[in-house]
Amino acid sequence: MSKHRYVLPYFLLIAIAYALFGSCQSEKPPVAPAVNLRDSVPLMVTHGVSKLISDSGVIRYRIVAEEWNVYDKTTPSRQTFPQGLLLEKFDEKFHVEMYITADTAVWYDQNLWELRGRVCVWNADGTIFRSELLYWNMDRHEFYSNKYSRLVSPQRNAEGVSFRSNEQMTQYEVNVAKASFPIPDETEEEVTDKSGQTATELETLPSRPPVEARPKTEKPNNNLPPGGHFK
Repeated sequence: MSKHRYVLPYFLLIAIAYALFGSCQSEKPPVAPAVNLRDSVPLMVTHGVSKLISDSGVIRYRIVAEEWNVYDKTTPSRQTFPQGLLLEKFDEKFHVEMYITADTAVWYDQNLWELRGRVCVWNADGTIFRSELLYWNMDRHEFYSNKYSRLVSPQRNAEGVSFRSNEQMTQYEVNVAKASFPIPDETEEEVTDKSGQTATELETLPSRPPVEARPKTEKPNNNLPPGGHFK
């Protein structure tokens, strides 16, 4: 009788332990569903970016951004800068020859830039460009936009829509344009009187309003394809 007294409680303890162990195993941690659309998720997300980019082994660009997202499964591949961008371009002596700022930016295939929101381009010669949208094709070395744009340079000012230019912004086309050129109001020339003394005669020219170019008769192209040519 003494041997069977402790057999029943022993089996009860084993059954209780097995039940507790099984209940713990059934409580699995929550698992998120699998991501099928891989192109909707960035491969890399970086905050506080300052990156140097080389071209043919020479450092030519620097990117400064608050957030940088890299998508590798999209067609074309893209890199986005949703919180703003500062981009600097260097010459052969590592001097800044151009910088660009924008509220948001997308870089397609590491070639075509799409810059949006308070876009500003500054060149070393003093030229300043402003618009709400600007495309930059790095392979073809050209800028273009189908939004209102304004260009201010030491030689002239121009504004309009359907803007296209080279990277230096020395050759450009603007449709539905208005331009102004600085014209001196006064000119000075030296004259000699009969006594042989030199005097300065001031010739006053009538003031002239800024020259305005007439709008072109053709309808402006508001859907410029990426990578178009300029004349």
